[in-house]
Amino acid sequence: MTTEILGVIATYGITLLLAWPLSRYIVKVFRGERTWSDFMSPLERLFFKISGINPKEEMDWKQHMKALLTINLVWFVYAFFALFFQDKLPLNPDGNPGQSADLAFNTAISFVVNCNLQHYSGETGVTYFTQLFVLAFLQFVSAATGIAALIVVFKAMKEKTTTKLGNFWDIFLKTITRILLPISIVIALIFVFNGMPASYAGKEAIVSMQGDTVNVSHGPVAGFVAIKHLGTNGGGFFGANSAHPLENPNYVTWMTEMVAQVIIPIAMVFALGMFIQRRKFAMVIFGIMTIGMICLLIPSMQQEMAGNPAIAHMGIQQATGAMEGKEVRFGAAATGYWSTVTTIISTGSVCGWHDSTMPMTGLMQLLGMMLNCLYGGCGVGILNYYIYIIIAVFISGLMVGRTPEFMGHKLEAREVKIAAIITLLSPFLILAGTALSAWVLSHHPDADWAVKPSAWLNNPGYHGFSEMLYEYTSANANNGSGFEGLGDGNIFWNVSTGFVLILGRFLPIIGPVAIAGLMASKKYVPESAGTLRTDSITFGAMTFAVIVILTALSYFPALALGPIAEYFSL
Repeated sequence: MTTEILGVIATYGITLLLAWPLSRYIVKVFRGERTWSDFMSPLERLFFKISGINPKEEMDWKQHMKALLTINLVWFVYAFFALFFQDKLPLNPDGNPGQSADLAFNTAISFVVNCNLQHYSGETGVTYFTQLFVLAFLQFVSAATGIAALIVVFKAMKEKTTTKLGNFWDIFLKTITRILLPISIVIALIFVFNGMPASYAGKEAIVSMQGDTVNVSHGPVAGFVAIKHLGTNGGGFFGANSAHPLENPNYVTWMTEMVAQVIIPIAMVFALGMFIQRRKFAMVIFGIMTIGMICLLIPSMQQEMAGNPAIAHMGIQQATGAMEGKEVRFGAAATGYWSTVTTIISTGSVCGWHDSTMPMTGLMQLLGMMLNCLYGGCGVGILNYYIYIIIAVFISGLMVGRTPEFMGHKLEAREVKIAAIITLLSPFLILAGTALSAWVLSHHPDADWAVKPSAWLNNPGYHGFSEMLYEYTSANANNGSGFEGLGDGNIFWNVSTGFVLILGRFLPIIGPVAIAGLMASKKYVPESAGTLRTDSITFGAMTFAVIVILTALSYFPALALGPIAEYFSL
């Protein structure tokens, strides 16, 4: 256990050490300064020449959002038809069939929105062609989409008064060519040298330790897994995700995957302070995010290392912790750390079965996704935190009797209304979806949804409710992990979560960008003695209180019916 804990501490420490220089590099890229990656400029100019785009043309926030939404719609249509007809496309050595219309709808949306909620098993549900040219492609562009939206907010916060917020296409392309692609190549090389497959061969027959002959899938795994984690995507090449020995061969790959999925979210927080020249403000945000992570991490690791009380009552010792559903190569503590990080960061990958974790750990996983602002996914984590800042500034202004100001701009009714709508959106999508599924299950258990509702849940009672709550929470947070006791590969779950995926992705991007753009266009108000300091520990505590209170008011009743009730029932 001690070794596992030291491994967790070392992994997080390495992440911080690498995130700092990465943040400095990111700032240089988006300021247009000279960097080592300038050799990519000819390729970027070629893309713009072919597309007829002028990367120097300035856009306001509305034009940014129009470009973002338009290209994402194109990707969705492309992905849907490629998945639907994948059995007729090349690179399918195992003869996997095309996806049904509802599954292709869900899969295409899920990867477009950086969620990767997989209602299929990677070995049999997709082909090498769709793994690479659809899913891996979308893992690059969806991560770049979130980062590009955040850079717009950075530019709006930096300027005193402006409507010129850079060019979406320029920011988007540089995110891929200068950040995601080169780092992914380095990560993929580490994976290959540690035994992760990178071939195009079909299934291979092997004899297991039990003497059984089984067909083992492999394929171009290393490159896929690299962007899977770096882009906080999380989609598994295999159905078992990073618990699969070919997707996570050893502890070196485990640490690399953990660092990869955390490094950009943390680096973007540091980059915020450098870009807008308010480093103390960024450090306050980083401190609050880290405190929030620790509050979720400690109970998770403690619960997993302590073992299962139900097994302990049988007189069975659990020296290695609660190991049901865990990978013995990594252990309970490491799995607890991964499950916390992967849910607060919206990666959604797993190295152990979340459905098998202890109830308190499941509660922490749900809270991480419900908060969705502790580091968060590529770009969108800070966007979600930005909404809480706006609400905290508004409440603080009311408390002292002054017109709220943020970064030298008046915060008025329009911006507060947008923030309020975005804040209420997540509870509505999660709770309404869970209520709908519970109603269908109780009133129409034998309805024909390809899989009858009566067969949805492999676990009754509190845990069964948690499985449904988790699915919609994961979809709304664009996370992708699941309590996989839930039978979700059917029309009801494919369609219902599909719409949650869309709304839970794009409205929380549009909202912060709109607020930042509207405020940047206002007259700049110089700071005075009465200006609220947003770079103080006091304001950080205020923001943390806002996050905790809003989350508790929104979700406590549902959590009480699921993981909390299950915890007290053990």
